[in-house]
Amino acid sequence: MTVLNTHQCFGGKLGFYQHESSACNSSMRFAVYQPPQTNDQPLPVLYFLSGLTCTEENFMVKAGAQRYAAEQGLILVAPDTSPRNTGTPGEDDDWDFGTGAGFYLNATEKPWSQHYRMYDYVVEELPQVMAANFAVKSDRQGIFGHSMGGHGALICALRNPDRYLSLSAYAPIAAPTQCPWGQTSFSRYLGSDTSTWTAYDATELMLANSGWKSDRSILIDQGDADTFLHQQQLLPETFEAACQQVGQPLTLRMQPGYDHGYYFIATFVEDHIRHHAAVLCH
Repeated sequence: MTVLNTHQCFGGKLGFYQHESSACNSSMRFAVYQPPQTNDQPLPVLYFLSGLTCTEENFMVKAGAQRYAAEQGLILVAPDTSPRNTGTPGEDDDWDFGTGAGFYLNATEKPWSQHYRMYDYVVEELPQVMAANFAVKSDRQGIFGHSMGGHGALICALRNPDRYLSLSAYAPIAAPTQCPWGQTSFSRYLGSDTSTWTAYDATELMLANSGWKSDRSILIDQGDADTFLHQQQLLPETFEAACQQVGQPLTLRMQPGYDHGYYFIATFVEDHIRHHAAVLCH
């Protein structure tokens, strides 16, 4: 692991790192905020998955989460959204596919399957890197994310309820098999057999009774002025209906006037940090 740079922040340390990933067969970058409490003890860890076109920097620079992580005693981790500069033909052709758009799945179709394995990276490899290099309580993990990263957070938690104890999302792509973003990306990453797509669809996982504990409430914030909401890319109401069908507690908050961007994320980040801290820190 290589330290790229570090910054003092709310009494703790924000660092940016690079390492060679076996899951993605490439170099990967990630950011970690360690609050001041890490000087005394291992702490719970909260992963944030960013959306389309983002890097490991966006959340740490724009969301203002470090203040609240320092108050609560949570380590924050933000990985990049895809492998980069892999030489895969076509990876830089589109803003919503390839570079910056890994969709947190394991691609099975060539040429994407050689590098685009973000699901294994987030669920398996990055937690191992964190455990080996930082003072984390590996049995106290939570996950949240935004847009494509909200989709990633939902599927990672629903598929691994024993690994993640808390879950939330901002404007997630909540039913990707039913929206243009998901259908376009899944067909290229996973192939034409749509039965394989459901493993990466939060709504389908919920309906299949994923094993997520029904006593753990999920928090989702969605701006009602979000362009992508009105383009039927996000479909939070579809996920909400699935939760109601299986009896999963969900708090879906439609936030009047808010769009899809980081001003929206920053406005409600304290609520999300507290949502996770209530589970992870007690």
